[in-house]
Amino acid sequence: MTQPHFLTQIFKETDFTIPELETILPKFQRLELAKGAYMLQEGDLENHYWFLERGYARSYVIDPEGKDISTNFYAAGDIVIDWTSFFLRNPTRENIQTLSACVLWQLDFNSFQDLFHNIKSFREQGRTTLVGSYFELKKHSVSIIADQAKDRYLKLMKEKPDLIQNISLKHIATYLGVTDTSLSRIRKEISE
Repeated sequence: MTQPHFLTQIFKETDFTIPELETILPKFQRLELAKGAYMLQEGDLENHYWFLERGYARSYVIDPEGKDISTNFYAAGDIVIDWTSFFLRNPTRENIQTLSACVLWQLDFNSFQDLFHNIKSFREQGRTTLVGSYFELKKHSVSIIADQAKDRYLKLMKEKPDLIQNISLKHIATYLGVTDTSLSRIRKEISE
């Protein structure tokens, strides 16, 4: 069976049978997007489930004052999706935009539903991923309230050092709930 190299890292033969892989893998479409491309815009319906093979993307919302606030970052190996819009079929409040040239593997909503309802191992992997994403979101929202900004930055440095090196400090600052100036001060304190 000819398999796209990247997807075989996600859908492993140890977790799926060969016939399941032969059903799953051809449903994905490989896409290349330029830096600054929108994968999803506020008001749209999320109709795709993407695996990011290469590059960086972020999700963000526009606050009441018109500022964009980063809600998540995506790097190689991540699923890029607005779960709420995808599953509840509601228009999204978020935007998802590439921060660099990206290579993605896209699965449309109907194909996802077909695989989810007909292949138990696909369904279980999907549930595990959804639960993991929920826990990450919950940890981040609690951290914004309960942790010092410096601690949030140090945690991000430890858990996702590639983001610190490849994403603008302006975007990282909004994700951490601080101003650019505060983040610069925090970085200076850490380096001293």
